[in-house]
Amino acid sequence: MLSPYPLLVRAGYRRRSVYLTASLAGLFTNTVFGLLRVAVLLAVVAQTGSTAGYDAGAVSAFVWLGQGLIAVVMLWGDGELSERVRSGDIAIDLSRPWDLQLALLAGDLGRAGHAVLFRLAPPVAFGALVLPFRWPTDPVPTILLFTASTVLAVVVSFALRFLLDLSTFWLLDSRGVRSVYNGLGGVLAGLTVPLAFFPDALRGLLYATPFPAILQTPIDVFTERDGLAALLAHQLLWAVALLALGRLVLARATRKLVVQGG
Repeated sequence: MLSPYPLLVRAGYRRRSVYLTASLAGLFTNTVFGLLRVAVLLAVVAQTGSTAGYDAGAVSAFVWLGQGLIAVVMLWGDGELSERVRSGDIAIDLSRPWDLQLALLAGDLGRAGHAVLFRLAPPVAFGALVLPFRWPTDPVPTILLFTASTVLAVVVSFALRFLLDLSTFWLLDSRGVRSVYNGLGGVLAGLTVPLAFFPDALRGLLYATPFPAILQTPIDVFTERDGLAALLAHQLLWAVALLALGRLVLARATRKLVVQGG
């Protein structure tokens, strides 16, 4: 019997490919906001020529990679699993012959693959054509590391969204905690400004959380910042820890569901 998970990756890709108009609308919106963000940050670095190691090309790369990665990592979740918990449809998902967490992760990786093609590549190409842009000085290994880092970023983001959605088993409605997460996530992950702009003490606190692994780290890998091994290790650590925590929470939630059903 073939494993269902590769098929779920393909299904996740095909599901997103159906909504081409929505992808193009999101691409347009991200590009417009990218132009606004890059204008502000270029004005900042224009005063000194370089800020925290970011010159005009690095700032431009930071913005356009970040705008594209928003969709790839799904920085703000859709709460679909949460709604299935609220409706009780989660019982159907749990009865299927699969590992629910792995099945949802497989679908999310397929979704991310579609976003790479339609939401990441176009704004990066646009930014590189119209503005200064920092390309890797050692392209082949850097692109390979960037690919690995992006996959880990998707896994970390998925694991966090999975935990938020599972909170519905206890809260009955996760919209409150998801709203807080959505409001803070972008800033803490490095979407608004590079985390290198933050004071050292605050930056150290941020790197004690998984948020930089979602967005800032893939960008740092692409722009070849120092300490890449430590950054990738940080991503891997959080990916493993959050997936393990998700399995524990799902097991407890399943027991809760069985007790209530009994």
